Amino acid sequence: MATPAAAGAPGAPAPPRSRKSVTGTRRTVAALFLLPALVLLGALVVYPIGYSVVRSFYDQSGDGFAGVDNYKALFTDDGIRTALKNNVIWVVFAPTVATALGLIFAVLTERVRWGTAFKLVVFMPMAISMLAAGIIFRLVYDQDPDKGVANAVWVGVHDTFAESSAFPKAHPGRDSPLRPEDGGFLTKAPVRAGVPVALPLVGVAPDQMPGSAEKAVGARPEQGEVTGTVWQDFTRGKGVGTLGAPDPSELGYAGMRIEAVKDGKVVASTKAADDGTFTLPGKADGARLRLPASNFKEAYNGLDWLGPSLVTPAIIGSYIWMWAGFAMVLIAAGLAGIPRELLEAARVDGANEWQVFRRVTVPLLAPVLAVVAVTLMINVLKVFDLVFIIAPGSSQDDANVLALELYRKGFSEDQPGIASAIAVFLLLLVIPVMWFNVRRLRREVRR
Repeated sequence: MATPAAAGAPGAPAPPRSRKSVTGTRRTVAALFLLPALVLLGALVVYPIGYSVVRSFYDQSGDGFAGVDNYKALFTDDGIRTALKNNVIWVVFAPTVATALGLIFAVLTERVRWGTAFKLVVFMPMAISMLAAGIIFRLVYDQDPDKGVANAVWVGVHDTFAESSAFPKAHPGRDSPLRPEDGGFLTKAPVRAGVPVALPLVGVAPDQMPGSAEKAVGARPEQGEVTGTVWQDFTRGKGVGTLGAPDPSELGYAGMRIEAVKDGKVVASTKAADDGTFTLPGKADGARLRLPASNFKEAYNGLDWLGPSLVTPAIIGSYIWMWAGFAMVLIAAGLAGIPRELLEAARVDGANEWQVFRRVTVPLLAPVLAVVAVTLMINVLKVFDLVFIIAPGSSQDDANVLALELYRKGFSEDQPGIASAIAVFLLLLVIPVMWFNVRRLRREVRR
């Protein structure tokens, strides 16, 4: 039998001690600490969800039970169906493109010396609120190239390859020798060599004339050639100037294209000089002169970014501008945790950089990419601010999303029952994605 002394001998296990909290049992203390958070969670999350579910089964006034009529409206109302279609576009493209850009930025900046500065610049839009970003991109997508950056760039690229007309408003005045034809103008009578031709036009504002335009002069007759002048036949001031003849203050249409047409075929063509004068070879004798429509086409004004067909892609572009930095930072963190030995082993085995990226880096980053994509999916399902601010009133129906339609039904159209049904529907869409994300995170923690 062991004696008490033996029980306290060195090497013998010490008896367990009972640990007591001075404030009571541990569960009670935990409950007291959690109580404020639970109260706030119930007041701000649980109660609104429960109330929305109940309210979705009642009519507009809230007094009559509507059953599932409000949920039927989700699939019969044209506005809600458009919003649902746009939400599908958002969920498919916005997270995919933002995640792909984040992956590209994270991989490319890993090897450059200024990678940290680049990441800072890309991540900076995350510090801007959705409201501010919406106002910024409303200006970026402005139709006027002098205001909207997107159209300024687009018009600049277009005009590099396709020359714009300087005379979109030009047209013949009274008693003009020209008549309209196919968007341009044609002389009423054939022209003759050695007889100067006057082609007066009006309609171009003085500040819109080409910078190279000079004072118009009458053409001199040339033996065996057709000469003439095309100019702005307008002088400011009542009763000032002579119609049909160049005056000292009038400018020539520099660069205006003139064609000589016989039997429907162009036999000669030229461009007017800075003073409006032009010369055609002798084969233009007996032809009619044509000022083709290309001289008068409207100047290219860019794309209607916020029109019905492009408004949703344009807003998605602004969202990607904001959230690509978020994806890049998370992916870069995952990239830093990849064992470099695996990448070097692949290179030693003969894999090039593209093969290393596609067969080693991306598979190892798959968990991080999934978390980023799913997080962005949850985010885009609730997108509201950007659509509400960027889309103009004329295109808001085409850019509509579920969160915006919820707002419109609840406040603009005073249909709280349908608005509550949309809210419940959005919750049902978000829950599976959230569950997938939480499950994946727990799986990663266990590893």
